[in-house]
Amino acid sequence: MELIIDILKITIPGLIVAIAMYKLVQNQTERDYKLRLMELKQKNGEVVIPIRLQAYERIVLLLERITPSNLLLRVSGAGHTASDYHRMLLSEIRNEFSHNMSQQVYMSEQAWQQVKHAREDVVNLINKTYQEMEDKSKGTDLAKRILEAILASENDPTARAIGFVKQEIAQVF
Repeated sequence: MELIIDILKITIPGLIVAIAMYKLVQNQTERDYKLRLMELKQKNGEVVIPIRLQAYERIVLLLERITPSNLLLRVSGAGHTASDYHRMLLSEIRNEFSHNMSQQVYMSEQAWQQVKHAREDVVNLINKTYQEMEDKSKGTDLAKRILEAILASENDPTARAIGFVKQEIAQVF
C-alpha cells in the first residue's frame, strides 16, 4: 500500500505538470495561429481593398458611359439611319457591360443588381424610343427623341445605380 502511495506521489505531480505544459503549448500554438491569420488577412486587405476600389470605379465609369446623354455624345448618329444608330447604341452598351462584367466579383449582389437594372432601363428606353420612330428616320432624330424622353421623364436611368454604388463604397471603406 505504501508503494502505491509513493508511486501516486510521484505520478500525480508529473501528470499535473504534463497537463499544464500541454495546455500552455496548445494556447501558444493557438495564439501563433491567430496572429498569423491576422497578418495574412492584413496583407490580403492591402491587396484586395485597392482592387475592390478599382472595381467600384470601373462600375461607376460603366454607368456614366451608358448614361443616355453621355452615350449619345460619344456615339454619333450623324450619317446613320435610326435603325443603324439603334444597333450601334445597343452594341456599345453590350460591349461596355461585357467588358466590366467581371467586376461583380468585388461588389455586393445588391449593387450588381442595381447595375444590371440600370443597363436594362437604358436599353428599354432606347428600344421604346426607337419603336416609336418612323422607318426612314435618321440617327440624329433617334438621339433627339431619346434626349426628349429623358427630359420628359426627368429620370436618369443610371442615377439610382450610381448613387447606390457610391453609398456602398462609403459603407465598405
